[in-house]
Amino acid sequence: MQAVNPYLPSWEYIPDGEPHLFGDRIYVYGSHDKFGAPVFCVNDYVCWSASVDNLADWRCEGVIYTKKQDPVNRTGLRCLYAPDVTRGPDGRYYLYYAFDFLGRMGVAVCDTPAGKYEYLGHVRFPDGHEWGTRSGEPFPFDPGVLMDDDGRVYLYSGFATKVPRVLSRGHDLTNEGGVVLELEPDMVTIKAGPELLFPRKGGEGAFGNHAFFEASSIRKIDGSYYFVYSSEHNHELCYAVGTSPRGPFVFGGTLVDLGDLYLNQEEDERKARNYLGNTHGGMVRIENDWYIFYHRQTNRNSYCRQACAERLHRRGDGGFDQAEVTSCGLNGGPLRAEGRYEARIACNLWSGEGTGRYDTPDAGIRMRKHLYFTQTGGDREDHGDQYIANMRDGATAGFKYFQCQGVREIEVEINGRAKGTVTVSTEPGGRQIAAIPVQVSSGQWKKFRAPVELKDGKYALYVTYQGKGRIGFKSLLFIC
Repeated sequence: MQAVNPYLPSWEYIPDGEPHLFGDRIYVYGSHDKFGAPVFCVNDYVCWSASVDNLADWRCEGVIYTKKQDPVNRTGLRCLYAPDVTRGPDGRYYLYYAFDFLGRMGVAVCDTPAGKYEYLGHVRFPDGHEWGTRSGEPFPFDPGVLMDDDGRVYLYSGFATKVPRVLSRGHDLTNEGGVVLELEPDMVTIKAGPELLFPRKGGEGAFGNHAFFEASSIRKIDGSYYFVYSSEHNHELCYAVGTSPRGPFVFGGTLVDLGDLYLNQEEDERKARNYLGNTHGGMVRIENDWYIFYHRQTNRNSYCRQACAERLHRRGDGGFDQAEVTSCGLNGGPLRAEGRYEARIACNLWSGEGTGRYDTPDAGIRMRKHLYFTQTGGDREDHGDQYIANMRDGATAGFKYFQCQGVREIEVEINGRAKGTVTVSTEPGGRQIAAIPVQVSSGQWKKFRAPVELKDGKYALYVTYQGKGRIGFKSLLFIC
């Protein structure tokens, strides 16, 4: 069994994934998008876990917390945004969350990592008033939580839009960047802070061209504190390193970018290798390897996001090199070019007109001629049929990486109304190793194959449609 990206089933939409090692299992805590919804995070929290010995076999632990459990949301109208979890000084597990733009930070508790969490309270000051209920306080958003080796607990939060104020339930709250608070052992009462650590773009001490935007995540590694966050560009995860939970922090670099920007010093969004949108995640060490967890967009918008992960290379100086997005993130190496693979594991997509951003107000209009991941029907929690839709002339789906040995033919499964050729190459715009004539005229899936000219080795594969009409692309089959 091999691991692929996205690493969860095709019907599951878990963004903002925070990975944590508890015992011999990796648990991922994220928000929960609903396929076809017009807003973020409509569904309740679920948890997924996998044994450290098999990162291809993920188990759904079920719903661990519902949005109606918090007393301020009995109607369920508010949505649960990105959470984080830590094991507290008492050995229990504490779930921190924020409701969209309500301006409250909630806490729930459970005796096990993935059981039924119970509401505990809202983060509050010693005088009893809840954080976010007085004007001038930093806006509670995107918690990241750490219990240090000495048992002290630190909570990180922040949101940094261009407008430095957020009006929430009549309170004028600030959003100058990322803040830190220390909590009492009860896990809800603020002991110190909030204190601004990560100024937004333009603020004194901001990290140059990679200033803090949102998505706080914190880890302690070999005595230092590694803070992961989404930058002002809103499609990359960066990190900064400090010698104390309260900083100061020094910028480390980019960990992953959805369009592989910043690799090889490329910063032009028009040259992105994939469609851009927000992302959020965290780092985890599994055995001797480090990984960055993040999410990608589907359905041509920002509201149906899926969990991905990439292996990180840690340098001798303690820093991390940027990972490229791949189809084989948790696999430990390239995928075997044997049998059938779903097209949904493509890690690069671009149209004949290039790529674009899903998170702009006019995205729905601008993206009409662009390809995207989608599924038939509505949201569901038991099966999926995800595929790449709307591949027009010049559209490409890239897969990285395959270990090829003795591959004789490649087969593609497509539908649509089109006549043309599906080509396969090992480099964008490079020499074709296969050219597959295709013709379809309905929604029925059909399979087409052609011989391959390819020496044994490790390759990226780029599947491009050239011709009239448009196709849907469901799977890729290697015949050896």
